[in-house]
Amino acid sequence: MSEKENISKIFKSYKDYLCNKYSLKYIGLFGSVCRDDFNDTSDIDVLVEFDKTIGVEFIDLADELESLLKRKVDLVSKNGIKPKYFAEIEKDLVYV
Repeated sequence: MSEKENISKIFKSYKDYLCNKYSLKYIGLFGSVCRDDFNDTSDIDVLVEFDKTIGVEFIDLADELESLLKRKVDLVSKNGIKPKYFAEIEKDLVYV
């Protein structure tokens, strides 16, 4: 199993748990993990959207994802990015 497949499998296994615990509408992967340039030193770019306003839970989620994936995670909230940047993310965005 490739590293990408392993990451996808982990997300699918924990998706319901993470969505319930952190009030997530969705989780998406983007960046190198969705392209051919993903490698052993790549971080994992994760886009989320929350059902409610959150605070430190954002940091908690990032920490939990890094623990689950055993890799650096770059967590981005859809509400925290400008539309022009979201258009770039959307090009290789894969929802889990």
